[in-house]
Formats: sequence, C-alpha cells, structure tokens
Amino acid sequence: MAALATPPPRTGLVVVQALRKKHCAECRSGPVALLVLEEGAPRCLDCTDLGHLVFLPRGDTALTRRAREESALSAVVVRFNRRRSRYERQGVLVEEAGLARAEERCLADAEARRRRRVRDARRRAAEDVRFTDAFAAEVRRLFPDCPPERAREIAAHASLRGSGRVGRSAAGRALTEFAVTSAVVASVRHVDTPYDHLLMSGVPRYEARRRITATVEATLRGWRGVRGGEGRGGGRGPRSRGREGRGRSRA
Repeated sequence: MAALATPPPRTGLVVVQALRKKHCAECRSGPVALLVLEEGAPRCLDCTDLGHLVFLPRGDTALTRRAREESALSAVVVRFNRRRSRYERQGVLVEEAGLARAEERCLADAEARRRRRVRDARRRAAEDVRFTDAFAAEVRRLFPDCPPERAREIAAHASLRGSGRVGRSAAGRALTEFAVTSAVVASVRHVDTPYDHLLMSGVPRYEARRRITATVEATLRGWRGVRGGEGRGGGRGPRSRGREGRGRSRA
C-alpha cells in the first residue's frame, strides 16, 4: 500500500499523514490522521510518545526553523504524493511551549524580516529584467528578422521565474542556442499555428505537431532572414532542423 511505503531517510523523527484510514497496530485506536511507521506497522502518536506535540504547517520558514530550535522533541510530517510517487513535507510537530517561544522571536524581528524580503524581491526583479533583456537579445541574434516586440514577449514568457519553462532551466540561464531556439519554436507553435485548436479538437499531440511542422519551419526561416535557402543567418543546416524538431519547451 502506497500510504505505508517507507519514507526516505531523514534526520530526526518522521511522521506520516495517512492517505487512507489506518488504525494503530499497538492500541488499535483510530482511524488516525498521523502515524509513525515502526517495522512497517502504523502506530499512533500517543503510542510513540509524540502525542503531546502540536502540528505546525509548512509555509513560514523562519517560524518552522525557530520552533524546532525551541523544541527538545520534534518530528517532520510527510505525506505520500501518488502522482509524483514520493513523500512530500507537510510541516512539523513541535512542543507547544517551543512554538510559543518561536512565535515571540518572529514577532520581535518581524519588521526587519519584512524589509529584508522587500530588498530581496527588488533584487530578484532587477535580475529578472536583466535576464529577460539578455534572452531577448539572444533571440534577435539568432532570428534577426523576428519583430523586436515579439522577441521580448518570447523572452518574458520563457524566463518567468518559477514557471519551470525552458528559460529557467540550466541551459536557458546559460542562453544556449538550443534553449533559446526551443523557446522560439514553442512561441511560434502556440501563437502562429492552429496547434492549440488541434489539441482542443482531440488531435493527439504528436499528430498536431506533425501538421504544423511546415508552418513552424517557414516562420523560423523567415525570422532567420532566409530567402530561397540563402540570406542573413546562412540558411538552416541539418542540426538546426533537428533542433527545431526536438524543441519541446513548456509553453
């Protein structure tokens, strides 16, 4: 059963949020929402001497860290994610007195931490602007006839922080030709072809991509400045053609 799979090794105690109704193998109480696995058998918090702890959900990093520092006994709470086939952290169990002391510490320097968060946000925003500018410039270098405003749109979309798109990958941050071209291909696919309509009509993804291949390649040739196989950009060789075919970025 997935809910009783052994969590990965961690430093300290680990408590599992049950996905299904489970009863304690020792006192038979239940169903229990939180359990500890001992030799593969579920046991409630009371039977494992953790019943006096209180649950602190994840989300406030400073409070979590300080609550664990102030608690002589604590445990990490995890839950099995079936879709990703892994345990994910949900929060911690800490002593109630330790949590109270941690909250007092956080309140004492709340303003300082707020100002630091504002400074960090401004710094990240400035970094994002510089990176988007560099990405757009690289799009224009590789595709000199791409409209400037379109190059900027492609760069902004691909490099959005936290998006997981190609611009945030290691290759994207390094501004590799493959990553930049992948971002351009993805933009052309969704903006300049009926690709999205085909998907919504039930056409399988690979078949939809096959149908729009000619349009994508023609647009890329035009943006490269290629006319009749020659022109600015020097034409498209086999490597460039393969790169467009492989360009599968998350749009």
